[in-house]
Amino acid sequence: MPNHHAWLDEVRPSPYADQLSLGFRRLRFSQALEREYRAHMLEDSFDLKRIALSVATVIWLALAALDMLVVPASHLGWVIAIRALVLLTLLVCAALILQRRHTHLLLPLSMACILVLGVGAALIVGIAHRVAPGYPYEGLLLVSMAAYFLVGLRLSQALACSLVILLAYIVAEWFAGLPLPRLINNVLFLGFGNLIGAVGCYLLEYKSREHFLVSRLMRLLAYHDSLTGLHNRRSFNRQFERLWRQAQRDGKSLALLLCDIDHFKAYNDCYGHQAGDVALQRVGALVEQSARRPLDIGVRLGGEEFALLLFDIGADEAKQRAEVLRQSLEQAAIAHRGSDSAAVLTMSIGVAWLSPDGQPELNLLYEQADRALYEAKAFGRNKVAA
Repeated sequence: MPNHHAWLDEVRPSPYADQLSLGFRRLRFSQALEREYRAHMLEDSFDLKRIALSVATVIWLALAALDMLVVPASHLGWVIAIRALVLLTLLVCAALILQRRHTHLLLPLSMACILVLGVGAALIVGIAHRVAPGYPYEGLLLVSMAAYFLVGLRLSQALACSLVILLAYIVAEWFAGLPLPRLINNVLFLGFGNLIGAVGCYLLEYKSREHFLVSRLMRLLAYHDSLTGLHNRRSFNRQFERLWRQAQRDGKSLALLLCDIDHFKAYNDCYGHQAGDVALQRVGALVEQSARRPLDIGVRLGGEEFALLLFDIGADEAKQRAEVLRQSLEQAAIAHRGSDSAAVLTMSIGVAWLSPDGQPELNLLYEQADRALYEAKAFGRNKVAA
């Protein structure tokens, strides 16, 4: 299944774009993406597992009532005992799954439910066939289809469960003394049914993985600048609110650095817009390097305007970080013959700082940083003002 996405070049570098371009015919991502995908599926398939458990419990109870009419009394006790044991297992697993406190157990519990249903059904068929050869065995295929489509299992997991169920059926029928020709016929029927389920599950998981990658890329496009890879203004507004709430809880401060490339219009006029884009990317890389701590955020606000949102930092240190950033661009020595303030590309930076007991107003912090930036420009550019 080749992927032909011409737009992938517009969102690189990105692990999602790289994986989508490479493909995943074996239903496997790179190690980091695979962990992210599995965590996503555990969360995303929770409601599906809950519904599947409810439906399975109802059907199991209905089949127990049917057994009382079909299975002779001499073997009914064993059948009801198996039905009760499987039902108890389903109820215990359902109780653990519905609590949502044992997410690490969600997958093994789901597989346990499928296995106990399938093996239990296989044992019941084997017991019933000792005295009632016409007892239906096709219900085992329904359990396998549930593993492939209704529980949110990956293909490898669903296939493993279905093969165990098929093996349990063969063993149960062998001990029940089912004639070999009929056993072969039944196994072929269940085997081909599992083959159809496996193909469908493969296609379903393939599309699920593709959707996962594309949705992550769409999120990147929505909240990141496509040229520099930094957060965009929309993401900046969202992240500020989140970081400010955390700063208030932890008693930490925030600092905002507003950066503006000096005489950038003149740079575009002198060197062209393609060279301007390259310059913006180099500046974006410097901003990203400055946002080196986990909760720091580098932003391209638009045009030649950048920002740094720094978490847990004092006012003096914030100004020092701004000065280091300003010097890093100057030392990059990007020639700029159209500048009135330097022979190389430079930036002016305004710094504002917010203590944890301040008001959580982004506009106020932004206005203070913007005022400081205006001051840096007014005093000759290529400066830091706070």
